[in-house]
Amino acid sequence: MDHSDAVRLKATERYLLNELDTDQLDQFEEHLFDCPECAVDVRAGAMFLEQAKNQLAPSTDTVPVKKTTRSAWSSWLRPAFAIPALALLIVVIGYQNLVTFSATRQALHRPQVMPWASVNVGTWGAGGPVIEAKPGQGFLLFVRIPPDNAYLSYAADLYNPAGKLEWSLAFPANAGQDQWPLQVPGSNWQAGTYTLKVRGTTPAGDSKDLGRTSFDLQIRR
Repeated sequence: MDHSDAVRLKATERYLLNELDTDQLDQFEEHLFDCPECAVDVRAGAMFLEQAKNQLAPSTDTVPVKKTTRSAWSSWLRPAFAIPALALLIVVIGYQNLVTFSATRQALHRPQVMPWASVNVGTWGAGGPVIEAKPGQGFLLFVRIPPDNAYLSYAADLYNPAGKLEWSLAFPANAGQDQWPLQVPGSNWQAGTYTLKVRGTTPAGDSKDLGRTSFDLQIRR
C-alpha cells in the first residue's frame, strides 16, 4: 500500500476505528513504517480519541443528590443544553489536538539528528551498543547483514525487553549491499535490551534464520 492508496481508502480513520480487514490492516501497518505523514495522522487521531474518551467518561465521584434535583439534572439531557455542551467539548478537544498536531508535524519536517546504533547480525549478548532517546522519540538502526546472493529478501523482527514482538519489516536483499538503515518510529518505548532477529527468503520462498543482534535502549528524561 502506498500513500495514495492510504488516502483513497481513508486508511487512517478506518485503522483507528478498527474497520480495516486483515489484509488491509497488514498493508497499512507496513506502510506506516515508511510514511511519516500517515504515522503522524494516526498518532494525532489516537490522541484525539483518548482525550474524547476521558472527557466523556462518567465521573467516579459519588455525591449525595436529593431527589428534588432530578429535574434539574435531567434538563441537561435536553437538546437545548446537550448540543451546545457537546459542541463546546468538540471545540476544546479539537483546539488541543490542533496545537499538538501542528507541533508534531513541524518537528517531523524540521532537520534533526536522531539517536542511532550500528548492529551486526550474528552478534548477540551482553555488551551491545547503547541508544539514548527521549520519551516517544524514534531512532535509527544501521543493520549489517553478511551479503549472500542466495536470498531474495530479508525480514527483521524487533522484540522488546519482555520478549514480545514489536514489529516486523521486510526489505529486498540488494546485490552487493551489506548494511541497511532501519528507521524505528517514535513510540512509548521502555528502557532495556532489545533483540533484532533477521530472516532471509530464497527465490523459492524458503525462509531461514540468519541470526540476531541486540542493543540497549536508555530513555533520557
